[in-house]
Amino acid sequence: MSPGEEKTPPTMDICSATFKRRQITNADRTDDVQKDDVQKDDVQKDDESTAKVVYVPRIKWPDLGAQIFIHVGFLYGLYLVLTQAKLLTTLWVFVTIYTSGFGITAGVHRLWSHKAYKAKWPLRLLLVFLFTITGQKDVYTWALDHRVHHKCSETDADPHDVRRGFFYAHVGWLFMTPHPDVVAKRKAIDMSDLEADSIVMWQKRLYIPLFALLTIGLPVAVPCYFWSESLWISFWVNFNFRFCINLNIAFCVNSVAHMWGQKPYDKDISPVENIAVSIASLGEGYHNYHHVFPWDYKTGELGNYPFNITTGFIDAFARIGWAYDRKYVSPEMIRRRAHRSGDGSHIWGYGDIDISKDDLTELDMMNNHEL
Repeated sequence: MSPGEEKTPPTMDICSATFKRRQITNADRTDDVQKDDVQKDDVQKDDESTAKVVYVPRIKWPDLGAQIFIHVGFLYGLYLVLTQAKLLTTLWVFVTIYTSGFGITAGVHRLWSHKAYKAKWPLRLLLVFLFTITGQKDVYTWALDHRVHHKCSETDADPHDVRRGFFYAHVGWLFMTPHPDVVAKRKAIDMSDLEADSIVMWQKRLYIPLFALLTIGLPVAVPCYFWSESLWISFWVNFNFRFCINLNIAFCVNSVAHMWGQKPYDKDISPVENIAVSIASLGEGYHNYHHVFPWDYKTGELGNYPFNITTGFIDAFARIGWAYDRKYVSPEMIRRRAHRSGDGSHIWGYGDIDISKDDLTELDMMNNHEL
């Protein structure tokens, strides 16, 4: 450059440099913002993860409404029993309660939930018929929750976890949203045996019309048709009054039989032996024994018929060949369990993968030596 030339400032170079500096600065800011966003996302994800763990139970209002209707209707039904209902109508209530009860005890509980024995199709059809009269969901759903209850007893995955109190275990769990662990375990339990049972799946598919026909229609219609009871009285007595008693007998197994009684087989679990529950529930009150040996078709060590009528029911059908492969517990098996009592293991019944090898070997031998 000559001395006479005007010196031109390097505008483009300065702008370029400034632009580059701005780019670098903006890039740094962008990186900082992105880092902040990432950190915020991580915090948000952590919060979401925490939220998933925290269980906030909510009321299922339709289910709560149903329970209120059933129990308030029970009181009105009781009033009608004491003041207006015919004697035959009241007798029919208790005949229905205890005949249909075998659908719970011998059917959905001992047969389908625990595989404690096997039944030919005529008996399975009879048990489905009786169980549907009780109105306690379909066989598949009831058995699924019961297997989860045994597999995960006294944990967050227990559908009616007694640790949450008497009321929750008795009835509250039916109108509260389940813990996420319950939902997860429901998906994990093996139900292939019930899925292969055409009678069970038929009842599951048609449960709503069957409920209307057998839980409501049949018990209410019989008094009206055979001894001219009024439809109004028959409905409140043979639906609400009967249904409420039936439900609460079953509820007592989940609550009372987990709280008050003796624990001769395993002192470290909540289920107990409760003779009153056993009498009311046709033999389902020997609950300490039952949770230790859920595959025993008697659900009790002694299995005496007066206090365990369901065992007599199953034995009667075994005599005509409709029930077979009845599984039971030998004195040696009881001794083995007593030796390891309190180890925290839980199983839902015969077929559970966690049955000990010794117990499974002995149970398989029983299949070849029917009672």
